[in-house]
Amino acid sequence: MKTGTPKEDKVTIAIEKQTAKVPSVIYLSASFASMAASLTLKALGKKSTALFVGQWAAPFLIMGLYNKLVKTTGHD
Repeated sequence: MKTGTPKEDKVTIAIEKQTAKVPSVIYLSASFASMAASLTLKALGKKSTALFVGQWAAPFLIMGLYNKLVKTTGHD
């Protein structure tokens, strides 16, 4: 680490230690499940709920990417 760069605080380190324990496939599965649930809701005619649930896919994928980065590079 370079001198003068900010370090992660204790809370961030604790969160990263916990998220690194979660397998990456969980986030991918959650993303696909939200898309499938959205499709099902759309087919049942619940358009606004389908849109709401369908928007969960992107955050799950982003959390999976964060998880992968934490696992491969660690903190600081």
